Amino acid sequence: MHAHCEEWFASRIPAHWGAKGLDVAFDQDEILVIVDLGPEHADLKSLRLFREATRDERMTIAVDAEKHFETKVSWGARAGDLVVTFTTYSVPVMTRLRMQERQVLDTLINAGVARSRSDALAWCVRLVGENEKEWIDALRSAFEAVATERERGPASRRGE
Repeated sequence: MHAHCEEWFASRIPAHWGAKGLDVAFDQDEILVIVDLGPEHADLKSLRLFREATRDERMTIAVDAEKHFETKVSWGARAGDLVVTFTTYSVPVMTRLRMQERQVLDTLINAGVARSRSDALAWCVRLVGENEKEWIDALRSAFEAVATERERGPASRRGE
C-alpha cells in the first residue's frame, strides 16, 4: 500500500504549493502526509503561512483520501530539519497493566512529567522510540521484507 499511497497523494498535490517531495507514513488508523517545502522555508512563520494558505485544498484532498483509503489523514510540513505536524489523530489504545507498571505511570504523574496515565504511557512509548530507533527501524525493515516475499508468493494462494 505504501507506494500506492505515496503516488496517490503526489498526484493530487497542487504545483503552486512548491512541494519538493512528500513523506507518507501510515498505520491502521492514520495516514500522515508531510509536504517537503525545502530548506529555504526553514522557519516557523513560513510553515504557518503554508498551513493557512493550503488549508482548504488539504481538507479536500483529505476527504477524498479518507474515502479511498478508509482511514483518517493528517498533514504536516518539512523545511530543512524543521518538521511541523498540523493535524494528527490521538487514537485510544486499550491495555492491561499490572501494579508495578501502573506505579511507573503514576510516578511520572506525581513528578509532573505527565498529566495522566495516558499521557505517561505516550511519554514512555516516545522514549523507547527515540532511544531504540535503530532497533525499531530494523524491525520495520524486516516486516517490509516479509510483505514483499508474501506478495511474491504463489498466485494460487492470493485469491483465498
